[in-house]
Amino acid sequence: MAKDLRISFLLDFYGDMLTDTQREVVDAYYNEDLSLAEIAQDRDITRQGVRDALARRFQEIQKTLTLICDCALNIQDLNEQNGQVAGIDENVGKILECAQEISVEA
Repeated sequence: MAKDLRISFLLDFYGDMLTDTQREVVDAYYNEDLSLAEIAQDRDITRQGVRDALARRFQEIQKTLTLICDCALNIQDLNEQNGQVAGIDENVGKILECAQEISVEA
């Protein structure tokens, strides 16, 4: 699992959606740069437990990105139905592009 600064940013933004344990594990892995073994030892859980917490975070990120993309596409559809306001389709494209980049890197 490649560590990524964008995950740290997402943790800051969406961290409140996590349980305390999930937030602590993700923070330790991405922000404190601890290994799975170090996190497991510090929290007295198994390495697999740490991995599971990180996997759940990945799934939550993917779910949130899907919601963002769905909302962006709905905005684009509404724009089409209501006379094509300048700039909306361009911004929707940027949102979708950014969500795709995050999805690939997460």
